[in-house]
Amino acid sequence: MSDALLVELLTEELPPKSLATLGYAFADALVTDLRERGFAAPDCGFDVFATPRRLGVLVRAVAARAPDREVVTRGPSLKAGLDAEGRPTAALTGFARKVGAEVGSLAREHDGKQEVFVHRSVAKGAALAAALAPMVEAALARLPVPKMMRWGDSDAEFVRPVRGLVMLHGANVVEGTVLGAASGRTTRGHRFMGSGAVTIPRAEDYEHLIEREGKVIANFERRERLVREGLASAAGAASVAADDALVAEVTALVEHPSVYEGHFEKHFLEVPQECLMLTMRQNQKYFPLVDGSGRLLNRFLVVSNIATPHPARIVHGNERVLRARLADARFFYDQDRRRPLASLVERLGAVVYHNRLGTQLERVARLEALAGAIARELGADEALARRAARLAKADLVTGMVGEFPELQGIMGMHYARHDGEPEAVAAAIEAHYRPRFAGDALPESPIGAAVALADKLDTLVGIWGIGLAPTGDKDPFALRRAALGVVRILAELELPLDLVALLAAARAGFGATPLEPDTVPAVHQFALERLRGVLRERGYAPDEIDAVLAQNPTRIDLVPKRLAAVAEFRRLPEAASLAAANKLIRNILRKAALPPGREPQAALAREPAEKALLESLAHLAPDTHDLVERGEYTRALVALARAREPVDRFFDEVLVMAEDEAVRANRLALLARLDGLMNAVADISKLAA
Repeated sequence: MSDALLVELLTEELPPKSLATLGYAFADALVTDLRERGFAAPDCGFDVFATPRRLGVLVRAVAARAPDREVVTRGPSLKAGLDAEGRPTAALTGFARKVGAEVGSLAREHDGKQEVFVHRSVAKGAALAAALAPMVEAALARLPVPKMMRWGDSDAEFVRPVRGLVMLHGANVVEGTVLGAASGRTTRGHRFMGSGAVTIPRAEDYEHLIEREGKVIANFERRERLVREGLASAAGAASVAADDALVAEVTALVEHPSVYEGHFEKHFLEVPQECLMLTMRQNQKYFPLVDGSGRLLNRFLVVSNIATPHPARIVHGNERVLRARLADARFFYDQDRRRPLASLVERLGAVVYHNRLGTQLERVARLEALAGAIARELGADEALARRAARLAKADLVTGMVGEFPELQGIMGMHYARHDGEPEAVAAAIEAHYRPRFAGDALPESPIGAAVALADKLDTLVGIWGIGLAPTGDKDPFALRRAALGVVRILAELELPLDLVALLAAARAGFGATPLEPDTVPAVHQFALERLRGVLRERGYAPDEIDAVLAQNPTRIDLVPKRLAAVAEFRRLPEAASLAAANKLIRNILRKAALPPGREPQAALAREPAEKALLESLAHLAPDTHDLVERGEYTRALVALARAREPVDRFFDEVLVMAEDEAVRANRLALLARLDGLMNAVADISKLAA
């Protein structure tokens, strides 16, 4: 007989940022166990419950007893179990005694290698009443909880103290103890609006009873949907400035969400809106409102855990708390503006960047030189780039950034504007941190791009150079993000810069500081791997990406053009044959170890097919190299298609590894020249099936 199964663990307030993860992980672990042990069907439906004070799951069809199952125990082989006269050996009699059977009742089966003795028995299905509590304990033990706590005089450990346990199978309580709490059918409702204890008659009654009597919306997704709907309704014509993470966190803080609107004095809007919005969202979990142009309004929304027709006291209390927070932000802003941003740069000498790489002031000197050199390469104003790099880190020692580190760069931009710095300098200070995350906007000006590249290149070369390259999922210095930023800036802004030259310039900036000798090539390869991921996300074929990146390109801005050319080339009827031939050539040259720089000689060409290929290359090579130099990669690869016939004929009619050493070396040199021509744009051997 099957029925709905409810398990609910009542706790003290759970960590809001991980509540949803804990709820779904608990449900998945328990349901997986029920399915594997035969209590529930593989496709059984279930509902997940997660509120600040409870984790729960309702599985719709669970059997009171798991089905019986056959147990097959394999014993010794026939060779080991019977002696020469066919009598049971000690190994066989011992096996029979172990499984509680007579030797004569044992079956014989082939296990794929040999015939063995087998004992078959039927194991009685486990009862849910005996198995559930251990399964719940096991599911809780597998939750992704970084730090456990104990409470009272119990040895039980969980992320928060446990205050109750409900385990119902249909209308019946499943007896058991989990983390020191004995099971029952009574749960607790909302701390303030509920009716206290809520008795659950049947498992399937749980969700509507806990909402009706306990004023708790137990389903996390439904509660989140109500939060979003409440925010949209209260915002009216304005827009809510919030992200999914804040909505999820607020959902995890309330059991019955109600949205109310508050206001603050307009004079606070004189402070940069990024500061105000950050303090509202980060410190108070409020939702700022903006107008159609994205300008902050002096209105905000708060999601309360109490529903009332008269919320004036709730609103007033939140306004009073926010007013104090905004006053702090205004104080920092006013204090910081008393000194020009440029006057703060020298204070960076007291801020250690890394104990092996010096101070932030020393880093600023490197950024100045590198950003200026990059701007010069781009034809941008070198003096402005150097000035922006000089001021880029100064806001790290301001009061506002000390309070809100997330505002670094943003506050530097505002303070630079206040000081009358050129707009290009102010904008570059903010832009040099971009892209801050996947999908973030890139710097919009060459000055901003120059400082952003300098910042990321200095980080990559310096941190990698002292042996702190990322390992596994550990990347404390965000080198993956820095490398991704570099390749995105170079590729998407189409900057005609050589990545290896940029890395070498960054390395030169460290002077005599000892760095790993292979830092530049290692970081170059690291950056290409990040580029590989970007290109895959954009839908390029993996083998086409391999074909281009196998050439270890240093001009990242040209990679998309090369990819487009490879995609066009592989659609040609000659492509498959040429790719296969190139793969064969690569294998031959790899084994032959031909000395570099050797050119094929016409006088040593013996076979007609050999002469035809040499003549074809003589006509094709200049045109192809000229097209590659001009960046016309598609035309270069299309021109290469003309080589298909002489290449096929060569491999059909010519023995490359001739007995005559001079002839053999000449043919290998011919293949080497052909290989260089074929791979002038990309390694087309990667396209071979």
